[in-house]
Amino acid sequence: MVMTRTLAPDDAGIDAAVGLLRAGELVAFPTETVYGLGGYARSDRAVARIYEAKGRPTFNPLIVHLPDLAAVQAIAEVGPKAHALAQAFWPGPLTLVLPLCPGAGLSPLLSAGLSTVAVRVPAHPLAQRLLRAFGGPVAAPSANPSGRISPTRAEHVLDGLSGRIAAVIDGGPCAVGLESTIVLADPEPVLLRPGGIPVEALEAALGGLIAVGGDAVKPTSPGQLASHYAPDANLRLDAADARAGEVMVGFGQVPGVLSLSVSGDLVEAAARLFHVLREADRLAGPGGKIAFAPVPEKGLGRAINDRLRRAAAPRD
Repeated sequence: MVMTRTLAPDDAGIDAAVGLLRAGELVAFPTETVYGLGGYARSDRAVARIYEAKGRPTFNPLIVHLPDLAAVQAIAEVGPKAHALAQAFWPGPLTLVLPLCPGAGLSPLLSAGLSTVAVRVPAHPLAQRLLRAFGGPVAAPSANPSGRISPTRAEHVLDGLSGRIAAVIDGGPCAVGLESTIVLADPEPVLLRPGGIPVEALEAALGGLIAVGGDAVKPTSPGQLASHYAPDANLRLDAADARAGEVMVGFGQVPGVLSLSVSGDLVEAAARLFHVLREADRLAGPGGKIAFAPVPEKGLGRAINDRLRRAAAPRD
């Protein structure tokens, strides 16, 4: 067990984080979606440490974070539709699954034996400062134990990974709160995971419809496992009200002890989702139950419902 440091979001904190990454250590840092667990993507040891710290199945690929499109093009082939999406949504909560370039030099562990790599250019200013100061690709899945609730604050990271990682940069709460949307763009676009960018916006940028795909048994990208984002309590979805012993999470006109958004705002609901899920799990206690009010299956509601269905899925 190591002593996990909390680093300030200033130059000294960034410098310390860069030094740790260069030494093969793991550093959690904020993005606009959730906190990522960063390790040097060219180091087999660092990538293996990510899997170890998260208790993550090694067949579940990792996302590589880079500061801009030029850095992405140095390691991956960016086709015409991927390029259009990158121009429209990077930096931002979009992950593209791209063919690896020959000689990219990434650890084969992070792509789980695939010939593709999932890449993202985050918009969060601290993430940008860290990536530019580090000067190399950073593998960074969400900074939580595998299958558990994703972290949107530094204290969430420490709740799950304290003693397993070297440091976390405390950049405050994440603005989006949902993980990135994942798309396989070329030759024909496929939505692999809904997320912080609604599918309608992707289709508008491409001028056409996007197919929905993915494999929960053998994932082709991060975030496809059927049981994921799981609290300790059992979840019941689309609930009009609470049953005996349930913690009710409301939305819009459906009230609850907690609410994703009293006003029915999907952006607010997305930003609050994981924080509310953690709080509901705490209130429910061991073996408890949580009921979630219905969330519309449109825009960011699709991503919210995707996370809730995975959180409610049966666990092995």
